[in-house]
Amino acid sequence: MNYENILATSENGIATITINRPTKLNALNKATIEELHTAFDTLDKDHSVRVIILTGSGDKAFVAGADISEFANFSVSEGAELAAKGQSSLFDFVENLKTPVIAAVNGFALGGGLELAMACHFRIASDNAKMGLPEVSLGVIPGYGGTQRLPQLVGKGKAMELIMTAGMLTAEEAKASGLVNHVVPQSELVELATTLAQKIMKNSPVAIGMAIEAINANFKDGVDGYAVEIKNFGDAFGTEDFKEGTGAFLEKRKPVFTGK
Repeated sequence: MNYENILATSENGIATITINRPTKLNALNKATIEELHTAFDTLDKDHSVRVIILTGSGDKAFVAGADISEFANFSVSEGAELAAKGQSSLFDFVENLKTPVIAAVNGFALGGGLELAMACHFRIASDNAKMGLPEVSLGVIPGYGGTQRLPQLVGKGKAMELIMTAGMLTAEEAKASGLVNHVVPQSELVELATTLAQKIMKNSPVAIGMAIEAINANFKDGVDGYAVEIKNFGDAFGTEDFKEGTGAFLEKRKPVFTGK
């Protein structure tokens, strides 16, 4: 598909979505959020795609935040609707995809940009990346899941400090806090993302989707994550990938998974 604000490509089972608004430091506006939803939905339904990498264009920003000009004059109800629609159509949507999503943070990831990275299944960063949730400096709070996901990743106390001070973490500080998994020079970021994607692709896509669902269940109110794990563990026994994986192990050969 042709998009105005993003680029989407796919090769050898790895899809890459690039937020492409370099003159706006890849800031999220409503149109970009809608395009991202469409791209993620399309790629998740494409069984040839095994991993999705999300990054930003240029060498300055992953996503420098939301496009403030779009909501500066919103009313209370319009603000609530903006957050609710954004969370359901993109941020929660990405978090619950069965296809693994790696955020390759290639520069500033601020506000909605960090919230988008946190919605991905895990994050890697270039050594020039800086991350934060500066919304309180604008008289508002994070509205795309930041107050929920940041404490899950770095702990309540650290999240409180970062949000209340509107501070930023360097890439190494983000790694030390558990916000990102790896930090590399920017020239090596895409290579690392590809290497990780290739490791993921060696494993059963149906099992990975089940694992994502079970892990996420632990962070949902009113959901027993252990019960989800038990159900998904049992369901895995009925898949072709389980028969292939166990058979390959016993036969001392590499498995060929089909995602069924």
